[in-house]
Amino acid sequence: VQLQASGGGLVQAGGSLRLSCAASGRTFSRYAMGWFRQAPGKEREFVAAINWSGRSTYYADSVKGRFTISRDNAKNTMYLQMNGLKPEDTAIYYCAASSLGSTSERASFYNYWGQGTLVTVSS
Repeated sequence: VQLQASGGGLVQAGGSLRLSCAASGRTFSRYAMGWFRQAPGKEREFVAAINWSGRSTYYADSVKGRFTISRDNAKNTMYLQMNGLKPEDTAIYYCAASSLGSTSERASFYNYWGQGTLVTVSS
């Protein structure tokens, strides 16, 4: 599966953005999906994950209550609604897919990655 992330941009602290991850292929609904991010000078970190059906989601503590992950299997697309953005949310956001179907915070769990979209939050 090929992944294309979009929706990044510049936003003021407290603002909102919605990221999208469009997937190619007819088996999107079989994949668990996740969002990761990498800030300058830091390692890639887990943000959120969703299982194949969308009924199970999992969030990093740093974004819980502010970010919402969702998916539309009919559109082969995953989303990340980001509200209450903070300057520390500034990073390149990557979407990822795993053929294993369930959720995980481990990057090694995912075998397909998108190219990333930059989110910049100004203070």
